[in-house]
Amino acid sequence: MISGEPLVRMVNISKKFGEVQALRRVSFEVYPGEVVGLLGDNGAGKSTLIKVLTGLHQPDEGEIYFEGKRVLFSSPREARDAGIETVYQGLGLVDLMTISRNFFLGRELTKQVGPFRFLDMKRMNQECERVLHQIGVQRRSPDTITAVLSGGERQSINIGRAMYFEAKLVIMDEPTNALSVRETEMVLEFIQRLKDHGLPVVFITHNIYHVYQVADRFTILDRGEKTGDFAKKDVRAEDIIEVIRLGHCPERLQHKRLDIPVSQTVTV
Repeated sequence: MISGEPLVRMVNISKKFGEVQALRRVSFEVYPGEVVGLLGDNGAGKSTLIKVLTGLHQPDEGEIYFEGKRVLFSSPREARDAGIETVYQGLGLVDLMTISRNFFLGRELTKQVGPFRFLDMKRMNQECERVLHQIGVQRRSPDTITAVLSGGERQSINIGRAMYFEAKLVIMDEPTNALSVRETEMVLEFIQRLKDHGLPVVFITHNIYHVYQVADRFTILDRGEKTGDFAKKDVRAEDIIEVIRLGHCPERLQHKRLDIPVSQTVTV
């Protein structure tokens, strides 16, 4: 059972877009040092929940706490400045820039020369190369144009950036989507390294077998509602797939839910 105070606590979050109820009173927590799989079918509300957390959308109802303090970020930049690094499915990289320029995008290192400030390319290249080497990427020069990188290598830039800027939470939206088997293994190893460094990770995905390898806990959504929260030790990957397929938690798994008091569960 998870103990201590959560790093992130979202309480009864609701969000509506026109007539579509994207989220309905969803509660979600992330504890220090854990990997949480945020799961569900298309339209479940996974990405919407994260966009509410990071300030891209404002909730209609509910409360958000980060490091024990109530927050309401007005933009992803504000969330990032607070320590929440988000890697979206599109990867957020500029193809025509070098690895090091993407690594420091929006946070470039500069040096003073007389009355002027210039990009400190030498230092950015050195720091980028050091961090990527630390997470196991050794074959690429920081001067390499990002467009030639594989999907796994592109993800490594985002992961290395999160480590370098000392993120407090890393959110990964479909990080293994459209990757080869080898690149997927690379990304899962990166996530494990983040965990080994004490960084909590939210892993959003459709691929249950990928997330099951690295996650400690699974939160499942269906059409904007939470259908279950389970510790890895209590469920198999096939159990999670069943909850997603049914759109609700079957009775045989009710007593394994972390989000319902034991006195309210039904054991069969």
